[in-house]
Amino acid sequence: MEQTPFPTDDMALTTILVVSDMDASKKFYTQVLGADIYREYGGTSCVLQFLGNWILLVTSGGPTKDKPTTSFQPPSNPDEVSHAFTIRVKDCMACYETLKSRGAEFLTPPVAWGSEIRGFFRDPDGHLFEISQA
Repeated sequence: MEQTPFPTDDMALTTILVVSDMDASKKFYTQVLGADIYREYGGTSCVLQFLGNWILLVTSGGPTKDKPTTSFQPPSNPDEVSHAFTIRVKDCMACYETLKSRGAEFLTPPVAWGSEIRGFFRDPDGHLFEISQA
């Protein structure tokens, strides 16, 4: 039996983020980050396009037949991170000012670390984002 190649050029990776308030999250992702809404369905899911990637926002949910022991929940403690996004930028301070003016709340202003400048902010549920200038 011949195996199907994996991955192929017609595949795409989507990141799923569980959110507690869909309206607040859509506002953050579209108005603060500048993502585009691709599709919404059921009031519980919103597909976004951002920097050539797919982000799927979903509300909390319990186990299903295809994930019988797994529940989707937003982060319970934003200070304990197991997943984060890094956005590479040409001018960290300029991006910081733009995002801050749109409502992003940074943990601190960007910090210079020798060859890198970076700053961190969160979405309404605590998902962590980094802007980084190398």
